[in-house]
Amino acid sequence: MTTSKEQILKQYFGYDAFRPLQGDIIDNLLQGNDCFVLMPTGGGKSICFQVPALMKAGVAVVISPLLSLMKDQVEALRANGVSAAFINSSQTMQEQNLIEQQCKTGKIKLIYIAPEKLFTNGFWQNVKQWNVSFFAVDEAHCISSWGHDFRPEYTKLSLLKREFPNLPIIALTATADKVTRKDILAQLTVPSAKVFVASFDRPNLALNVLSGIKRLQKIEDFLKKHKNESGIIYCMSRKITEEVAEKMRALGFSAKHYHAGMPQDERNKAQEDFINDETQVICATIAFGMGIDKSNVRWVIHYNLPKNMEGFYQEIGRAGRDGMPADTLLFYSYADIIFQERLMQEMPADRKTLQMAKLERIKQYAETEICRRRILISYFNEEFDRDCGNCDVCKNPPTKFEATIIAQKALSAIARSDEKLTMTNLVNVLRGIKTQEVMENKWDQLKTFAAGRELKVEEWADYSLKLLNAGYIDVAYDEGHKLKLNNLSWQILKDGKQVFLTKFEPYKAKNEDEKPINKSAARTEANKDLFERLRILRKSIALEKEVPAFVVFSDKSLAEMATLLPTTLGEFEKIAGVGAQKLNEHGDTFIQEIRSFIGENGIKVAPQSAKLGGETQFVTLEMLKSGKSSEQIASERGLSPVTINSHLASLHESGHDIGIEKMITKDEFATIAKAWQSVGVETEALKPVYDLLLEKYPYDKIRLAKALIKRSW
Repeated sequence: MTTSKEQILKQYFGYDAFRPLQGDIIDNLLQGNDCFVLMPTGGGKSICFQVPALMKAGVAVVISPLLSLMKDQVEALRANGVSAAFINSSQTMQEQNLIEQQCKTGKIKLIYIAPEKLFTNGFWQNVKQWNVSFFAVDEAHCISSWGHDFRPEYTKLSLLKREFPNLPIIALTATADKVTRKDILAQLTVPSAKVFVASFDRPNLALNVLSGIKRLQKIEDFLKKHKNESGIIYCMSRKITEEVAEKMRALGFSAKHYHAGMPQDERNKAQEDFINDETQVICATIAFGMGIDKSNVRWVIHYNLPKNMEGFYQEIGRAGRDGMPADTLLFYSYADIIFQERLMQEMPADRKTLQMAKLERIKQYAETEICRRRILISYFNEEFDRDCGNCDVCKNPPTKFEATIIAQKALSAIARSDEKLTMTNLVNVLRGIKTQEVMENKWDQLKTFAAGRELKVEEWADYSLKLLNAGYIDVAYDEGHKLKLNNLSWQILKDGKQVFLTKFEPYKAKNEDEKPINKSAARTEANKDLFERLRILRKSIALEKEVPAFVVFSDKSLAEMATLLPTTLGEFEKIAGVGAQKLNEHGDTFIQEIRSFIGENGIKVAPQSAKLGGETQFVTLEMLKSGKSSEQIASERGLSPVTINSHLASLHESGHDIGIEKMITKDEFATIAKAWQSVGVETEALKPVYDLLLEKYPYDKIRLAKALIKRSW
């Protein structure tokens, strides 16, 4: 019987249905066609090549730029029962040779390789001896010099189509504008590949922007609302990552820094601790995060303004990959704008023009007075004609007021200084602050000195930046960022042109008016105490298996367990993210924890027949009596054979004579029974017996043997 893509999805990944476009992309690839996939971070790109890899003969070669990406995805695949591996510099030559041999003999379905490795030391010749099913180029924006993370080694990938003209190529990225998309297809020599562009709307991400003033105080308040939840603070420089991490630790948070200038072992340790939930906060440059498959990142903060919308979107996309609510916070300051513009001064003219335009768009996002998601989604050429209700502008619509006098005071100060003031100096002059620079230039003698004393420093900083972004002031970047007047400026000063600005809101006042930022609503509605118990159980299993906690189960899966309270394998199998492998390995353990919680708290749970719409073990019994095999019953009821066999085991334990002893040989029973005696027959989990028997016997046999043992008590 041919296995469908839907069956593969449920069996290995535990999901009942594909997300938009995934099914079409998989069909296109299975038909042998090249395709380009533009799908946001957390949108499910990996499924688009992992499912067809399991359906096609041979090994799928996945070209990936980072060791962390390979490791995360391979660990997750293996946890799902998929034969996957990676080859990179972290392994010995002996380990690499063994994996290469497994690829050649067809024992591996997905192999992850860095582009540097693919074309070196005769490795390419070995690949040509494998039965390759197709090539997947992940993080494909790295191939284009127009992309925001260009990698020169990716330029050799045109060799794929030359050497394997009949094999399809799937290129995937989370961020690429039209120019970058066109360049990627040209570089891969697949100009006619079918292009799939998914929606860039991630409604589970709450979007927030705050002034860069008092950032640390605001971050402390933010993190108090995200106790024990993992998150990333992106910083513009290595030095800032170290400083912020140190300050976070001083405030009592578990935090580490990460940047490319660290020794390799320290960098790896920081990343591993974050992925394994040993560190809550990672303060990092953009060197951190690309391709990291950690699904339970609950928030992302940008300590500094990013240089473009592509990078910003990809970075915030690392939060909430499991579909659960997540928060994003961007700090916005004039100093960050100056820093980014200074970096661009040495660029070639055409590239400088492009990057300045991209910076302007991220400034528009930060300064917008309409729904932020409208600005964000429209940047990627997608129509979004409604307010999202999940950004700070939607939640707290800004109030405008007539600010002509405020504007005139600022513009007059600039004029009277002969246009020599920077933004910082302007605020100091208006506030009447006698800094050394103010005194040296005799700006304290200006008529406008202290003319704005009624407003606080943060208010003038806010309004000055808004005047700049509204076009009422210009900046001479080649004169040390001095402020200049323009035609609009003089219309305000001479003609009394009215100015309207968004009213400044002090941080505390705004913070007190708001409800806690999106505090994992789905989890709050579920049983929070049970979620925490399941999270601790997940952590203990992860430590034992030496994998990240999210590889065991995602936060979304735990939230569903806490809400639906599955108490049988049939119910547990319905949880999102529970495939056959995880049902076998962890089903009994998590069900036992849920049952204990229900008993301890006196929770009334609907009967199984009510929860499953009548799908009980007795339905299985009736179908068995009608002469149907366990495989036929599983197929007709849409359940896995694992669940049906668990029904048979339970029925046998209850006294029904259904002949399960015929499903296991005497030798098998004797061996498994001995193992049960060793681990303790009262143990509910099957995994200890499975491990003790060196994975020789499938879980179904172990479960049936346990039923026979119980019946004999």
